[in-house]
Amino acid sequence: MEWIIESLPIIWVALGVALLLFLNMKVKLNSFLSLLIVAIIVGILNGLSLNDVVESVKAGFGSTLGSLALIIGLGAVLGKLMVDSGAAQQVASTLLRKFGVKNIEWAIIIVGGIFGISVFYEVAFIILAPLVISIAIEAKVSYMRLGITMVAAATLAHSLFPPQPGPTALVAAYGADMGMVYILGVVVFIPAVIAAGIILPRLLGNMEKPVPPLLKKPKEFKEDEMPGFAISILVPLLPAIIITSTTVFNIFVEEGTTFHEIINFFGTAEISMLLAVLVAIYVFGLRRGKKMHEVMDSFGSAIQSISMIILIVGAGGAFKQIILDSGVGDYIAVLMQNTSVSPLIMAWVITAMLRIATGTGVVSAITAAGIVGPLIPTFDVNPVLMVLATAAGSNTITHVNDASFWLFKEYFNLSIKETFQTWGLLLLTTSVVGLGVVLLLSLFM
Repeated sequence: MEWIIESLPIIWVALGVALLLFLNMKVKLNSFLSLLIVAIIVGILNGLSLNDVVESVKAGFGSTLGSLALIIGLGAVLGKLMVDSGAAQQVASTLLRKFGVKNIEWAIIIVGGIFGISVFYEVAFIILAPLVISIAIEAKVSYMRLGITMVAAATLAHSLFPPQPGPTALVAAYGADMGMVYILGVVVFIPAVIAAGIILPRLLGNMEKPVPPLLKKPKEFKEDEMPGFAISILVPLLPAIIITSTTVFNIFVEEGTTFHEIINFFGTAEISMLLAVLVAIYVFGLRRGKKMHEVMDSFGSAIQSISMIILIVGAGGAFKQIILDSGVGDYIAVLMQNTSVSPLIMAWVITAMLRIATGTGVVSAITAAGIVGPLIPTFDVNPVLMVLATAAGSNTITHVNDASFWLFKEYFNLSIKETFQTWGLLLLTTSVVGLGVVLLLSLFM
């Protein structure tokens, strides 16, 4: 009985996650409302006063969006400017043309990875899926085979690399070095995407599907209507280049100097993203002959499209704060002090369970960080590896409570069973292989 009483904080959280799943799947309640309701209920059940529950919700919501809202908004704008200018089409078509039919999967991995880093997954999917289908028809190969490759690269890059909201939130939560997250993230990305994007499609049977009905496609640009390939690929990768360069410069620049301060100012995710957007406004807009009001129309449309995402991310932060203020993280930290279970494995398992329950990678990553964050002082574990293990967990198998599940199913005209066998299996493969690589890295770090 005493053990049950001591375990009540984590029991209430587990019941809260179950309630969240029920509200999402059965009641069809919006994730923003579901998260807020569950956060309040879990807080009350864990003994917080009503005033403390309100303060925790406000603190979690505000602190999470304080660091993420700018990045999410600027990222959406950058993606929209790429699409509307033809830069997105230029990157995809040029790489595919250079690689040729034999090496088409490698080209798609590069394209999917670039768009997974620089735009939201749904945007990357809508841009690339029609292109993948047309390439498959021309090359006389299964479009599902190439589709799995594309999705594996885009979803894994989206989960691992800042400035995407999930990994950016994890960097802040664990106090990790963002530049090292990029560097080691590439080490995790390569074997995981090869396993899911190259090997897995060859192992799956019955990949020959009739070409699905064409859904709405982005505007088709002529060659002279698009910006050049070099600038099209440089601008979306600008934040990654700046942040990684800052990490390298910090090795040689003395801390506390004005130069060090300037470098690290530009090396923040927010400022580097702002610079990329300002460059994109000129390169993809004004320089292409557009008027400023036309560019701002794209700007406004992008912000409108992610307003709900911002609210859901904030509500996830509120749930995370309730978990922290309820002492669940401290309870798990004490529980883990005398166990041999790796905190990396625990981070992955908890995040994977939350992803399955909520259907949202960002929410599962942020919530898991609140639960396992206290383990870092308890164990001698590298914060960068904790970021990558949690990120891998946030990319694990999902089901009908995930909007991306339905996007994949409907676009490729699959049954629910076929969607689990393709979309679900490719995500699980990237997640498990990603965790395996992180555990190998932990032997040397």
